[in-house]
Amino acid sequence: MRKLLFQTVAKKPLTEPTPVADDPELLALAQKLKQKIDATFAGSLAIRAVDAGSCNGCELEIHALNNPLYDLERFGLKFVASPRHADVLLVTGPVTQNMREALQRTYDATPAPKWVVAMGACAGDGGVFAESPDCLGGVEKVVPVDLFIPGCPPTPLTLIKGFLALVGA
Repeated sequence: MRKLLFQTVAKKPLTEPTPVADDPELLALAQKLKQKIDATFAGSLAIRAVDAGSCNGCELEIHALNNPLYDLERFGLKFVASPRHADVLLVTGPVTQNMREALQRTYDATPAPKWVVAMGACAGDGGVFAESPDCLGGVEKVVPVDLFIPGCPPTPLTLIKGFLALVGA
């Protein structure tokens, strides 16, 4: 047991390396996004995240957008708790039978004009859950989708690029 404990302490962690804090690609994309949001949306774009039945992989990447490394709020994107305050619905996961009505009500409660972003492979076509009898398929089967961000799950940088495409930058 003692030998195993020392081996565990001596090994490096099995995680990905930390991204560079001043990643030039991230900074350039974020500045472009900030300029477009300031010009078009008076400084902020409100996002309501909706989990329609995902495995939570995409949610982990959404949470990464709010960590100190990416800090999405400094660029004018903020997450809101109510669809009534949202400009964008960011939907993750395949739509399950149990979430169909909730997703439709959330969409209906979001004031126009509104955008719907389907995030991840599951939100596109059901992904690995597509053959499940409780899965309706992708988000587009329930509400209209304006942008699809591919990946399983998409990285925070891919999400930022997706938001740039959404606002037309």
